[in-house]
Amino acid sequence: MQGTGKEDFVEIDLQEIIRLVLRRLWLIALCGLSAGAIGFAVSSYVIAPQYESTTKVYILNKQDSSTVTYSDTQLATQLTKDYNELIISRYVLEKVIEECGLTDTYGEMQDRIFIENKADTRIIGITVQDTEPVRAQYIADTVRDVASEHITAVMDIEAVNIVETANLPDMPSEPSVSRWSIVGTLAGLFVSMAVIIIHYLMDDTIRSPEDIENYLGLSTLALIPDTGVEGKKGKRKKVRSSQEYTSYMNAGHSKAVLSGNRKDSKIREIDIDQAEVKEITELTDV
Repeated sequence: MQGTGKEDFVEIDLQEIIRLVLRRLWLIALCGLSAGAIGFAVSSYVIAPQYESTTKVYILNKQDSSTVTYSDTQLATQLTKDYNELIISRYVLEKVIEECGLTDTYGEMQDRIFIENKADTRIIGITVQDTEPVRAQYIADTVRDVASEHITAVMDIEAVNIVETANLPDMPSEPSVSRWSIVGTLAGLFVSMAVIIIHYLMDDTIRSPEDIENYLGLSTLALIPDTGVEGKKGKRKKVRSSQEYTSYMNAGHSKAVLSGNRKDSKIREIDIDQAEVKEITELTDV
């Protein structure tokens, strides 16, 4: 990343960002795996499993008890939305709550019931969600029976036929452990990568002579290798594997520490004011 104090813009080096991501790939992968493990743990042990039981009914409005006309079929299809509303009506759900001995309110019960009607059919599916599979099956059958009586009385039809009784679920429908794990892993990868890139873009540390010229508007006169640093007791200590270089700039003896891998047996100090160079120490190769 490069920028200047004179011009208000930032130049982003995409190749450097790619290299940065590759260098931190282990950290990104670790964050992704950790987030995926958290998603797995939350979906498996924190969130209560939900079971769904479904029953289906067939509704047909007959004008004559012996024949079914095309108009009967068309009318039944058009009235499907009315049947859906009657199934989740307050009368039906409050009666279901009473018969099943539940403590849910009408709104809570309504949120647990899902009505499905496939296009061009007169079959209505009633799905009930509950934390207990047996109770989900029982509530679904009760909703079907109470709704059938209510629809028959309100719509003045002969009967509501049962297509399928409520099933006993053997596996929870929610939460999906695999989905939570995958989403957690992807979220961890994305967030960690975003944090690394944003940290890089916001980092204004001077790392090269080009950064000195771009950020400070100063020219670099020379690079002087340094194989050691002064300790507290005046002893020189080895630096890390990445050697440090000292750069003197043409203003106030300012200096910047740059990263590199060069080694030199001599260290020289350049006094810019007096324009003289003197040798200050002799070092052996590390």
